[in-house]
Amino acid sequence: MREGSLEAPTRHPIEWKSEQYWDKEDLNQELERVYDICHGCRRCVSLCDSFPTLFDLVDESDTMEVDGVDKADYIKVVDQCYLCDLCYMTKCPYVPPHEWNVDFPHLMLRAKAVKYREHGANLRDRVLTSTDRTFGMVSIPLVDVTVNAMNKSPSFRKVLESTVGIHHAAPVPEFHSNTMKKRLAPLTREIATTAVGNTTGKVALYATCFGNYNSPHIGEDFLKVFQHNGMHMDIIPKEKCCGMPKLELGDLESVNRLKEANIPVLAALVDAGYDLVAPIPSCVLMYKQELPLMYPGDEDVKKVQAAFFDPFEYLWLRHKGGALKTEFPQAMGDIAYQVACHQRVQNIGLKTRDVLNLIPDTAVTAHERCSGHDGTYAVKTETHDKSVKIARPVVRKVDQQEPDHFMSDCPMAATHIANLSEKVDKAEHPMTLLRMAYGL
Repeated sequence: MREGSLEAPTRHPIEWKSEQYWDKEDLNQELERVYDICHGCRRCVSLCDSFPTLFDLVDESDTMEVDGVDKADYIKVVDQCYLCDLCYMTKCPYVPPHEWNVDFPHLMLRAKAVKYREHGANLRDRVLTSTDRTFGMVSIPLVDVTVNAMNKSPSFRKVLESTVGIHHAAPVPEFHSNTMKKRLAPLTREIATTAVGNTTGKVALYATCFGNYNSPHIGEDFLKVFQHNGMHMDIIPKEKCCGMPKLELGDLESVNRLKEANIPVLAALVDAGYDLVAPIPSCVLMYKQELPLMYPGDEDVKKVQAAFFDPFEYLWLRHKGGALKTEFPQAMGDIAYQVACHQRVQNIGLKTRDVLNLIPDTAVTAHERCSGHDGTYAVKTETHDKSVKIARPVVRKVDQQEPDHFMSDCPMAATHIANLSEKVDKAEHPMTLLRMAYGL
């Protein structure tokens, strides 16, 4: 036997189309095997609540081993996992190619999928993860104004908590009828581009549900920065949710439907010479990792995977080729930067920090700790307090820094942290700060 982490971890395809994947007895055997390994290691205890839940179940059992835990309680561990992947990428010494072959997040995904197939999900979780429909409905003109006003009412939030299960203290995003797609359509213009390295300079922006309806101004920041640097950017005219919310719910059939809608559109753009970027790390990760693992033989999925970039990864590649402008009239001072989990998992390095550190008289301090938000985990009544506990370490670091600006590539994580902070007035997207530094 040897300790792992001596080689780069490898990810095996998700065998969700096999009969064995859905076999409850086989799943429980694998859960017991992996839980036993985790119980003997316990290195991940500080990451999320899945591991404390597991270890409490073991320590409170009659045998004080995994064999003493009721298999009906296995799902309690699964329910606390929000697929951040940090255990796999940063802590576990037994990930493949180690012979024990532990992939905790994808085992949790399998358990979520089996649970969803057997029991479905409650109305709240179905609504929260149906982002295209839900966000589209509440972003209708005048409806958005009404919803935003109601969400600011303490009395309404108490009613929402008691009836739906959305915690009254959880920050919820604003909705905008003037969406990102509407804002960017008249601003796009033809720009002659130059290829640099493996980037074409011709970019299609995947707005994402959150970007389109909740943070439309970020799209304007993207457009201004990319155009300023001699890149052509178009907004993708027809897209669906990337599928990450449904993946985290275990609803793989909905993930499949969204993939069937999105991949042909994106693959056609790649064929037309476009590179792809998105303002939300989770959406980028979906196309760079999760869908390729679910559809390892799909050539269009592979094509989209190869053309999809984190936006600051893209800007850094352009900078390495001498194609990024580095004249910044505005210094940004001291910046606290929470590194989003789904960006860390992409293994691209801290490219957001590196780009912003090009700005004179600007220092970016990266805080590589989870926000505990996960899209829905932080807003649910039963998990909000746990998300706050997970966020506390990074909140303390940010408050100790007392920065001029606080940012994260994930707007939801940033808002969650800023809401808990005593020293941060607002959360900002890195692209917003880069635009400010350019004076655009």
